[in-house]
Amino acid sequence: MAVSKDTEKGTWTSQIWVEDWQGKKKHKKKRGFASKKEALEWERNTLLASKTDMNMKLADFVEVYFRDKDGELKQRTIRNKRYMIEHHIIPLLGNKAMNGITPSDIIQWQNEIRSKGFKETYQRMLQNQMTALFTHATKIYNLKDNPCTKVKRMGRADADKKQLQFWTLDEFICFIETFDLGSKYHVLFDLLFYSGCRIGEALALTASDIDTVNKRISITKTYFRHKGKDEITEPKTRESVRTVIIPEFLAEELKAYMASMYKLPADERIFPVVPEAVQHVMKRHANKAGVKYIRVHDLRHSSCAYLIHLGVQPMIIKERLGHKDIRITLNTYGHLYPSEQEKVADMLDKMAGIKENAPAGNKGISE
Repeated sequence: MAVSKDTEKGTWTSQIWVEDWQGKKKHKKKRGFASKKEALEWERNTLLASKTDMNMKLADFVEVYFRDKDGELKQRTIRNKRYMIEHHIIPLLGNKAMNGITPSDIIQWQNEIRSKGFKETYQRMLQNQMTALFTHATKIYNLKDNPCTKVKRMGRADADKKQLQFWTLDEFICFIETFDLGSKYHVLFDLLFYSGCRIGEALALTASDIDTVNKRISITKTYFRHKGKDEITEPKTRESVRTVIIPEFLAEELKAYMASMYKLPADERIFPVVPEAVQHVMKRHANKAGVKYIRVHDLRHSSCAYLIHLGVQPMIIKERLGHKDIRITLNTYGHLYPSEQEKVADMLDKMAGIKENAPAGNKGISE
């Protein structure tokens, strides 16, 4: 370990050799500390981090957590998790040692988050990030006490379930008729409504993903834009990789649209736009159509609501939408299904009628 002072700038530099979990030594160096005390504290925390000692600060353990998760989580997921942790967890608990954070600290953190007025669904997302950190520390690095297990979880995952926004078929027809037939956005919005795919999945589609003869689209990737750059990655989950059968009119619409694109390469996106542009177009045409404004993602909800109206069963919808678990489908859309209680009562009435009309000595159902 060594610390030195830059006499011209008045700042301190620290450099240290640490041994990682594989026993390899690495040189660490950092400049610009305002005091010798800060430089020495950095050395101490760096050593703890290299050994993953639970005396280390939560802010330092966050780096260990993301190092471990690098090969497991998608980069987009890591960015989202980092944002929540760095903006809503580290500012309040980052300077506390992992093994020094108590259930009381978690409760105080929850109270602070609640005071900010976040929706309950976002509160639950933040709670999940906190819980993930301590669960990882407990399972992998032998943290003795997980304070999150002793505290009631904050927020509700399904708080917005009853507030789903979607269009009926009539509303969607009013909307889609504001576009020229065969135009890029007419085809894109038809695809979103009648396939139920996510906007990122639709924008990642290439000509090679679309089989207009067999009326199928293959969803194997997703598109998004990050810091001004296009990124195409694997879909949200393994279950999101799927084949969706589309109606014949949509297959014909896609065929004509792709034919209108001069020498379209098989690996080029057929909708070369960004999600934000799609959202702006949708808002403008919703106003033109005189229908309520919803988000682009709500077209996915609209597609599901329409399938439910047609009587499609939840398991089919799960497969079509690419949900990871049937519980996601039921928790999100279950309240849209009509009650089956009257059907059950009718069935029992019919069974009772069969029983009353049965020949003597043959009434009832054998066990």
